[in-house]
Amino acid sequence: MTAVGVSSGSGSIRRPSPDLRSADPVDWLISDQLVDYEAAVQFMEKRAAAIALGQAPELVWLLEHPPLYTAGSSASNADLLSPDRFPVYRTGRGGRHTYHGPGQRIAYVMLDLNRRGRDVRAFVGTLEAWIIETLGHFNVRGETRPDRVGVWVRRPHKGPGVEEKIAPIGVRLKRWVSLHGLAINVDPDLEHFAGIVPCGVAEHGVTSLADLGLVVSMAEVDMALAAAFETRLGPTRLISSATAVEINVPANATPGPHPRQEPGVDLDHAESTTFFQSLYLHLLSRLRRAAR
Repeated sequence: MTAVGVSSGSGSIRRPSPDLRSADPVDWLISDQLVDYEAAVQFMEKRAAAIALGQAPELVWLLEHPPLYTAGSSASNADLLSPDRFPVYRTGRGGRHTYHGPGQRIAYVMLDLNRRGRDVRAFVGTLEAWIIETLGHFNVRGETRPDRVGVWVRRPHKGPGVEEKIAPIGVRLKRWVSLHGLAINVDPDLEHFAGIVPCGVAEHGVTSLADLGLVVSMAEVDMALAAAFETRLGPTRLISSATAVEINVPANATPGPHPRQEPGVDLDHAESTTFFQSLYLHLLSRLRRAAR
């Protein structure tokens, strides 16, 4: 097992080498409901083990969690400012404390570096480049820093040198298959980050697409993520939740109201279509439900 929390070089995009793309399509799963964190980790562990044994395709899973904090392998208790505010989960990923909640698009990435190349820095650099290209679809310039993990945006109107994180990264490798991944702040409640020192960086804040003045739907972010992923890591294949596993918030959970919390979508025969054909069907089903 390898825990990873690797920082990257400065500039808008660090282009990694070697090329980590694969010709085999990666399963692409989108959950419409808030997903329980422990259930998600259990699923990731099982899927990663199956990938390592060659019994399942690679997978990218897009989802949202109820409000919670996670503590990575380098987390310090001093960075947990409000320990009773939300559930806190210790996790094997690299990094320190971070927040997950509604309005944040999480991408759990289960990729096999045995077949893509066992280069940890290139892999993390590719994840950063994937985020930066995704943000570029919305005319947001994301950048990396040598002393800070994740993707950052400059906020000059707040003062000289002010930068805020828009996307954290924290991955773990087990038998050279990745678990956990990244998150993009689309429209979360940024006040929820006040309960921690995000990623152990006290001198810089956090931001979101909404905080930057952009009105962007989660579906638009998903499409941008898919397009950028296919550029850098290879083709994808949208699958239904029934094809992978049905994981939702337990009945006794109380995540609170959230405008994007919708019933699960089952895309019949999604496996035999291209990603964008399947995503079109997925979005069409959402529109039909909204019209009822």
